[in-house]
Amino acid sequence: MKILMLSSTFPYPPSRGGTQVRTFNLLQYLSQRHEVILGTVRSPDVTDAQIDTLRQQVTELAVFPNPQAPPQPPLAKGGLRLDPEPDGDFLPPPLNKGGTEGEFSKIIGKFHRFGRFLQSGTPPNVLSSYSQAMQNWADELVTAGKCDAVTCEHSVNEIYVRPEWRQKLLTVANIHSSVWGTCREMLATGTSEKPLRDRLNLPLLARYEKRYCSKFSRIVATTSTDREQLLELLLPPVQVRGKQDFFVPSIDVIPNGVDVAEFPYRSIDPGGHTLIFAGAMNNLPNIDAARFLSLQILPPLQQRYPDVTLTLVGASPVPEVLALGKLPGIQVVGRVQRVAEYLHQAAVCVVPMRIGFGIKNKTLEAMAAGTPVVASARGLEGLAVDGGPQPRRALRANKVHEYVEAITSLFENQQLRQDLSVSARSLVESQYTWDIIGRQYDRLLQF
Repeated sequence: MKILMLSSTFPYPPSRGGTQVRTFNLLQYLSQRHEVILGTVRSPDVTDAQIDTLRQQVTELAVFPNPQAPPQPPLAKGGLRLDPEPDGDFLPPPLNKGGTEGEFSKIIGKFHRFGRFLQSGTPPNVLSSYSQAMQNWADELVTAGKCDAVTCEHSVNEIYVRPEWRQKLLTVANIHSSVWGTCREMLATGTSEKPLRDRLNLPLLARYEKRYCSKFSRIVATTSTDREQLLELLLPPVQVRGKQDFFVPSIDVIPNGVDVAEFPYRSIDPGGHTLIFAGAMNNLPNIDAARFLSLQILPPLQQRYPDVTLTLVGASPVPEVLALGKLPGIQVVGRVQRVAEYLHQAAVCVVPMRIGFGIKNKTLEAMAAGTPVVASARGLEGLAVDGGPQPRRALRANKVHEYVEAITSLFENQQLRQDLSVSARSLVESQYTWDIIGRQYDRLLQF
């Protein structure tokens, strides 16, 4: 089978965020069984060596310049020549950064982006990462009948799929999570960074998600919660003169996985009063979680345990996260070579997510490493961890006092730490390795 995979996020190395991890591991599994043609965009930090390594994983690789970066020679496997990316339609930068003209230019830019969203129906972040050269390349492959299926590895890539493609081949959007559902949740929980903007965007996102979903044969979400959100949005379909005005695709749930070799089970329980939270520290849900943990959960724990420490691990920490490192007991370490080594040194991993749908890689990785987990409903979404007929695999908390009590119970009870550690690793090995997840994705592409 010939599979065209589209990813505007360069998926290597698989350690920069959830999108890279999921995309790389799925393409690696599929490449062992099918001919995989990958189209992707080169971000500024991607090296030639990384491109060469990724090329070894697929049948054909085409890498296009980042539309927001200075032009670079386009690359492709097998000597394929690619047209350079045309200039994007963007406003010029502020004339005077920090001055009146600069601020005015920013405001005009915001109105311009919202106007484009209103007119085109496509969010600014999707348009800004769009490569016309990649579109031309994908169009040529599909028109020539050189692929049997097209997959978009994240909803942002839906822009490349023509509605008529669904009539001639399988088209799959591996969306990760609903953009409309995430925006609605941030508004409902009061965690929106810009509530006025999000209130204006919410109906536009609903319209956008309905439209792009109708282009695909199948939609893939990572949790049943996301599936239910999409069904709420798409059903019942609107009737126009007795006919549906858009196609409703089937929606499948395929969770994330873990590279158990990259996250080996711990050799010892370090004990002590050490906490860890890991995730990309320029991502809004992670920034919110890091601040919530540092500013609200940690202080009452420090009253009980003066020696308690918190390590924040993750690439690209923004100023709000870096500032947390100035507080007593908190260390911000940024990007690290192997997150597992830091997980192994912590007595407890806390995942206090308050926004963001989808199954969390950070939770699965901590469970694979054997570090006991205390997490919110968002942090545990899609995972059966609460006991019942099965052993408990993590402790659930949503309010500050619930976190404090759950963490205290793990600090004080070595046997509880061990029980959670063993059962969590067992769950990952039985349901969440990338081989298991890849098999599910492969099976979906066969029908």
